[in-house]
Amino acid sequence: MKRYLILLITFILTKTLAYGQTTLQGTVTDAITHEAIAGASICKTDAKTGEKLGMTNAKGHYSINVQGISQIKFAMVGYSARIVEVSAIKGSKLDVALEPSTVDLQPVVVTASREGQARQDAPIAISKINSTQIKDTKATALYQLLNKVAGVYMVNLGNEQHTMAIRQPITYNALYLYMEDGVPIRPTGIFNHNSLYEINMSGVKDIEVIKGPASSLYGSNSIGGAVNFITQGPPTGYAGNVSVQGDNYHYRRVDADGGFTQGKFGLYVGGYVAHHADSWQDYSDFDKYSANFKTTYDFSAKTKLTTSAAYNYLNTQTPGSLDSARFYDRSYGSNQRFTYRKVKSFRASTRLDHQWDDKNSTFVTLFFRGNSTAQLPSYFISDVRDANGVYKSSNGQVNDQKFNSYGLLAQHRVDFDFLHSRLIGGVYMDDSPSSYYAQYLDITKDVANNYYTSFTNTGRYIDNYKIKLFNTAAYVQYEIKPVEALRIVGGLRYDRVHYNFDNEIPAGQTKYKQQETNNFNIVAPKLGITYNFGNNKGIYANYSVGFQPPETGDLYSSRQLTQLKQATFDNYEAGGWFSAFNKKLYFELSIFDLEGHNEIINQLLPDNTTQNQNAGATRHRGIEYSLTVAPVKELTFRFSGTNAKHTYVEYSEVTTNYTTGTNTVTNYDGKRMNNAPAWIANSELTYKPQYLPGFRIATEWQHINQYFTNPANTKTYSGYDIYNLRLGYDVKSSVLKGAGIWFNVLNLTNKLYATTVTSSQYGDTYNAAPPRTYTLGISYSFSKY
Repeated sequence: MKRYLILLITFILTKTLAYGQTTLQGTVTDAITHEAIAGASICKTDAKTGEKLGMTNAKGHYSINVQGISQIKFAMVGYSARIVEVSAIKGSKLDVALEPSTVDLQPVVVTASREGQARQDAPIAISKINSTQIKDTKATALYQLLNKVAGVYMVNLGNEQHTMAIRQPITYNALYLYMEDGVPIRPTGIFNHNSLYEINMSGVKDIEVIKGPASSLYGSNSIGGAVNFITQGPPTGYAGNVSVQGDNYHYRRVDADGGFTQGKFGLYVGGYVAHHADSWQDYSDFDKYSANFKTTYDFSAKTKLTTSAAYNYLNTQTPGSLDSARFYDRSYGSNQRFTYRKVKSFRASTRLDHQWDDKNSTFVTLFFRGNSTAQLPSYFISDVRDANGVYKSSNGQVNDQKFNSYGLLAQHRVDFDFLHSRLIGGVYMDDSPSSYYAQYLDITKDVANNYYTSFTNTGRYIDNYKIKLFNTAAYVQYEIKPVEALRIVGGLRYDRVHYNFDNEIPAGQTKYKQQETNNFNIVAPKLGITYNFGNNKGIYANYSVGFQPPETGDLYSSRQLTQLKQATFDNYEAGGWFSAFNKKLYFELSIFDLEGHNEIINQLLPDNTTQNQNAGATRHRGIEYSLTVAPVKELTFRFSGTNAKHTYVEYSEVTTNYTTGTNTVTNYDGKRMNNAPAWIANSELTYKPQYLPGFRIATEWQHINQYFTNPANTKTYSGYDIYNLRLGYDVKSSVLKGAGIWFNVLNLTNKLYATTVTSSQYGDTYNAAPPRTYTLGISYSFSKY
């Protein structure tokens, strides 16, 4: 009896061990963010059919049977696949980290529909900067990342300040929508052109850029493009990173982030502190403190709660632009020492996702935004001249704009068997009361040296008002697939933007209006198609409408002399993509025609200040293209560019002749729009040798073509070519595993160039770009699943 019992126990143990040896389980994560990758597939590689063995769940976990299999492949769209020899696996557990691919043309994107989908299913021009590109670039400002995208020129104005050009000239107008996790960083109508200094760069996982109008889904301002910053979530297990860096012009920065997931709860916290003093440009010191916080809680496999918060503080001196003599002499001085910008920004949101079944899902987001932007702006310093153009005095202003936002975004998605269709519907509400004041400054000027020496706050208000801003919207998007290869997408959004203006300056002290209500009712449609030929080849086309109500600062500023209308844009677009040479070459192309009606144009006044006015019609036509070639695993070449023509179709300005004291109406119909380069290009060659894992070297070329600097097309700026070099090494093994070092050289040839140039009747002014800059940084990261 004892012998039979021993045989039975031996048989059970043998079977148990055999099962343990043939069952493999573990977690698949992003190699950079350490977040779980849901939906990754595990397949055989030694079978002609490529039989799928399993997929990861929402937590990135998998469990497969590997009996009789020599190799398995872990794959996910947007990531480089990893092949593992089964014989080399020790034990029954294998955690796999996948690297985001920089040569995948069809990554998963969320900005096209607010839900994850393959790029090839979206009938729009959309690009993605993934975590690998972010990690390798080691950007000290976002323009160093965004300018890699075809059709994008983010203009560096210093100390993380910026403007933009996407399917538009370089402009300070609110033609772009900037979002964080799908929620606009600022509300409609409030100082929307430069909100990206309110982003925590170290907490960004991916950046997605829609080029062209996205108003049918996202509403106002998403005309030239919409940029969505997708923030880092809690890592699987735990992970952390810390880094320090500095450059030869005394820029110093410390980054730190980390998080964990324990059971149903996950946490991520990250941020950075930056300081700049005694730089290459006089009077350009700045400090920034930035942080992100995110938690997740999985009530079940179908219900998830995500809560996040972001805080950003920016305090920067603003040196202003240079005249031509100082610019070409490389005299990077400031003609004053008192202008500044101080920004405090806080955002918080909570989002509940629920998967009702395989065909229905809903999310609801509640959000809050609080912002204060106080400044003494250099661009409002103006000179008063007499009828003969002789200088008399100077003035300026100090101002402060504040708002608090309380909002709701809710969306439901349902899939139908009929034509494999999908219906997405949503509502958006944003209540953003705001206040603004501007006080008049008397400014003393040393005329002989063209230097503003001091100012006196007169205490007299230029503006002092409050606005009740309420934006409500509803949108719907319907997708059908009549055949497997064809997808048709139609969308429609209705927005009502309500402004209620109350002047806080008593009627006896101003001639300006005391109260005004403005309502903008907008319907924005979209119709698009994609056709997938297979093997990473496809085409798309779309028609969409974008809209832009006037900014509150333009409608209600007492300086604004012209009443503004709402601008609308009709966008016609087509493009395609293909791969070749066994996916070693990828190419994507978009052709667009953007027709503007009542486009809001920034007009330069004789005193060197600006105000806006509507142009009857404008036209923006161009082609965007991106080529990526990876002939071998170690080498990647990317070339991105856009060729465009931006034209005034119907536009005129009033100019003053100080000699005669007369006004002249000048017609610019048919002229090229000013500050609109005809060709923008960015190219990069990256080498990551296999014999030295973790090492990288990349060279980058940025080209901005010649452009007109005035609407009359009589003055030009020659543009520029600059080159950047980036080297880095991340230790993959040994006792130093997790350590990293990088060395970047921006403007390698020490080129003298300006990021923007403005022409007036008194000459040209230049926003000088940094000379050759060396940046050195070190980092240490750790993780455990």
